[in-house]
Amino acid sequence: MRLLSWDEFNHCVKTITDLCVKKDFSGVYGFPRGGLCLAVAISHSLRIPLLNKPQPNSLVVDDVYETGQTLKQVKDIPGVTAFVWLSKVEVKWWKAIEICDAEEWLVFPWENPAFAEQEKMLFNLTRSKIS
Repeated sequence: MRLLSWDEFNHCVKTITDLCVKKDFSGVYGFPRGGLCLAVAISHSLRIPLLNKPQPNSLVVDDVYETGQTLKQVKDIPGVTAFVWLSKVEVKWWKAIEICDAEEWLVFPWENPAFAEQEKMLFNLTRSKIS
């Protein structure tokens, strides 16, 4: 289990900001929940609007790419640039600040570490029902 820190979060925000500062985005959208944390910070950092839905020429962010179900919702929106903090698979059309092991359980700074083991069990249970 990997406990991510606010310092690592800030590094992620700075990296995305540095890579996007010269781009002209309509705004930034973050998928609830973890992507929303990133979107708010990046909105302030880049001084662009926080969007309530993805739109053309927007920056879209999320905390983790795991199955791809979330990001595929924006893949075909014209001009979207998508970033994730951590990707558990090889990057294809989106960008990732870091690649991590697919089996690694991540606990983000806004999550309660005391509930992490229970959340992991529930996640694995729902995934086993899908397969």
